[in-house]
Amino acid sequence: MTDNDRIPQVLVVDDEPNIRELVQVALKFHGCSVTTAASGREALRQADAARPDLIVLDVMLPDLDGFEVCRRLRAAGNEVPVIFLTARDTSSDTVTGLALGGDDYVTKPFSVEALVARVRAVLRRASRATAGDQSGRAGATLRVADLELDENRWTVYRGGVPVELSPTEFRLLAYLMRHEGLVLTRAQLLENVWGWDYSGASQIVETYMSYLRRKLDPLGPPLIHTQRGVGYSLRPERGASASSDLTAGRGTERVDGPP
Repeated sequence: MTDNDRIPQVLVVDDEPNIRELVQVALKFHGCSVTTAASGREALRQADAARPDLIVLDVMLPDLDGFEVCRRLRAAGNEVPVIFLTARDTSSDTVTGLALGGDDYVTKPFSVEALVARVRAVLRRASRATAGDQSGRAGATLRVADLELDENRWTVYRGGVPVELSPTEFRLLAYLMRHEGLVLTRAQLLENVWGWDYSGASQIVETYMSYLRRKLDPLGPPLIHTQRGVGYSLRPERGASASSDLTAGRGTERVDGPP
């Protein structure tokens, strides 16, 4: 299931017994150790006690909904990857789940193969991140203009001002900064930031670019630019560092439409 020999621990949370059993059997067949929960409160207890590597989390639960479970996990400092199961394929649900720190979502009814593929992708990404931390490869401090990102301390500053980012926002910004000046396609971003190997759900990339712009742009000239029909790039405008005091807050010309 992952790139190392450790057996991934997955918590499956759903109030429907047949779905819990179906997902449990499928993930066990693909090499995971699986525990289950039927409610939000039970999920929180198990997440705290067992510290799973990933949670498959139904949105519609009888007590706390999946969004509230994820919100409480993140508030407690638990950054376990979460894949939401949702019966409503709406962009608002998708954005809500991802904005809370979810890593992916699957719409009911779903194919078991599709869910397993999403689980594998998220676990691969988490495994690579852990391996990078242990080897020191993920400990770089990235700088572009007045923007600084420290991968060891998980901090971001713009012009000396701290910027609070969610885990997904942090990963996305780090990837953009590592490829400063290059135009990156949505498919590249989905594969390398979210771990997806398909080109669906393009609104997710656009939504997160919007999140980053809202947090970074008030602190200086825009750094994230849209290449219409192609993708996105992170680069300072020419002369931005010399004139940041004049341009901050006014906005620099850029294309804001979807690529």
